[in-house]
Formats: sequence, C-alpha cells, structure tokens
Amino acid sequence: MEETKRKADTVRLQNFAYGHKTASVLLAAIELDLFSKVSEGAGTIEEIAGALDISVLNSHRLVAACLGMGLLTKDGSNYSNAPDVEKFLVKGKRNYAGPWLLAQKGDFERWKNLGDFLRLKKQPSVLGGYENYTYENAKALHDATYSVGLGAGMRFARQVDMSNRSLILDIGGGSGAYCIAAVQTYPHMKAIVFDLEPVCRVANEFIAQWELSDKITTHPGDFTKDPFPQGADIMIQASNLPQYSAERLTDIFRKGYEAMKPGGEYHLVGEALDEEKGGPLGPALWGIAEVFAGSEGRSHSEKEVQKYLEEAGFINVQIQDFIPGSLSRISGKKPD
Repeated sequence: MEETKRKADTVRLQNFAYGHKTASVLLAAIELDLFSKVSEGAGTIEEIAGALDISVLNSHRLVAACLGMGLLTKDGSNYSNAPDVEKFLVKGKRNYAGPWLLAQKGDFERWKNLGDFLRLKKQPSVLGGYENYTYENAKALHDATYSVGLGAGMRFARQVDMSNRSLILDIGGGSGAYCIAAVQTYPHMKAIVFDLEPVCRVANEFIAQWELSDKITTHPGDFTKDPFPQGADIMIQASNLPQYSAERLTDIFRKGYEAMKPGGEYHLVGEALDEEKGGPLGPALWGIAEVFAGSEGRSHSEKEVQKYLEEAGFINVQIQDFIPGSLSRISGKKPD
C-alpha cells in the first residue's frame, strides 16, 4: 500500500506569522542577559531565575521558549547555550553581537505595516533614508554594528591575500571595521574609509581607539555621485548591496574601476540571492526592507552582480560564499 501523503496544514504558515514572537523571545533573553548568566554557570531553572531576578515561573517560560528555538540545549535538568549563542551572545566576549540584534527592535512597528508601505508609489531616492543623516544616527547604527562588522572584516582579511596590496578604499566603510582588521593583519597597508561625513566622524572614533589614525584616513562624500579617491589597489564595498538599483551599482563599480590602479581588485561583500533568486531568506528580506527607506534598491542575485562588475570593465569575476546563507563575496580584477 502506498504511503498516504501528508495533508497540507497551517503549521508552516503559522510559524511565519509567529516570527515577531520568536524575535521577541531572543531580544528579551539578550536584554535579561540570560546567555551570559548561563555561560557563567546558571544551569537550572531556579538558578536562572535567581541570576536574572525573575520568578521561577517566568524562568520556566523563558527557558522553554529558548529551548524550543534551539538557543539553549538541555542535559538532564541543566541548560547550556547553543554553540552560536555561546560565541556571539555572551557579554564580554570579543564577538558579542547583542547590540546589533537589539537594534532590530526599532523595526517592529514598521514591519507590521509592510503592506501599507508596499502600496506607496512615491519616487524612490538614491540614498533612501540617508539624505539627512546625522552624527547621532551614524553613532547609534555603528555602535550596534561594529562588533559584527569587525568579525566580518577579520574574516575578509583571512580570506583575501593582501600581502602585495598597499592601499584599501572601503566604499561605504561605516565604522571602518574592515580597514581596521586589514591593517592589523597587514601592517604595511594603508586604508581609506569613503562614506558620508557623519559616518566618517564615527569611523574616526573607532580608528582612534585602535591607534590606527596614521594608517587609516576617512574621505567624506557620497560615493553614488562624488569622485572616488585615486590610487587604491584593492576596493571593498560591504553590506550595502540591496540599497541600490542595477544601474546605480554598475555606475559605482565603473567609478571604482576608473579610480583603481591597474591590476587592482574590487570586492563586493553583499546580501546576494542565488541564481534562481529563490533565497537565501536573509538577502531577500534585506531587499524588501528598502521599501521603508524609500530607496531605489532591491535584492540582486550573485549572477547579476557579476554582470554589473563585468559591464564596468572588471575581468576574472569570481563568486564565493563569505558567510553562507547571509553574505557573498564577488570580486573582479582590473587588467594590468
């Protein structure tokens, strides 16, 4: 007898609709510092309740939800952090990403009204919400993103051999994390962070903390319209791919090509879709999020980005995973 096919049910759809609930559990656990306390030895329901100063009843509730989400693991009556939680959500660890995740709370109100934003038919702008960007805006964003940015920058420095490079231009360099990681790994190098003036002020603060102001400078400007600094032999453009249209990206790549030394490399690290544009989910969500900014951006596939780089003049364009399921690294070379 053939196995009866499982009938369709609403479980998958309900899980999507409950997304705000799982996000809220994660953020509440971070705010209460659950994962740090577990890492320090609070392993039982009662110990967790005491460490977090919540009731035992609420400890049961929170732990059950975190266990169901895979954030905690259980051995008998003792709980431990999942490996990624232990690495990224324990305060004091170098890779602590709590501030970046907590920054997502500000999106809740907008996302529940996504349908209303999708109905709007206003003319999109090049910079989206960045036209009137202030130092305070930049400080809040990059204080939150700096830890994950530095981790990504260190990964880039491990993946990309820059031993024969001398000058990095980081296009939309934000906090300067990629440049900081690069010049620490390759002390002979110098770097330039090219970003809006308020962002450059914030980048200078991070650079000064590492005592690297003699090696990393900032170049205030709008890279979508202003000339690029000349002479870099490696360029990085990271985590701003969905903010721009195909035409804008090709123009940015072309300006990078013209400003780059012969033989130089351009590296786009971005939230790119696969060839069929069927995922990953993260890049797709970053693309639809541009509706809130009112930008001209959308999600782009890896193959599309390859095409934009080739149209700008780059050769030997290669596509590689950078952070699987999240970021791709797509690179091209300017002929010698």
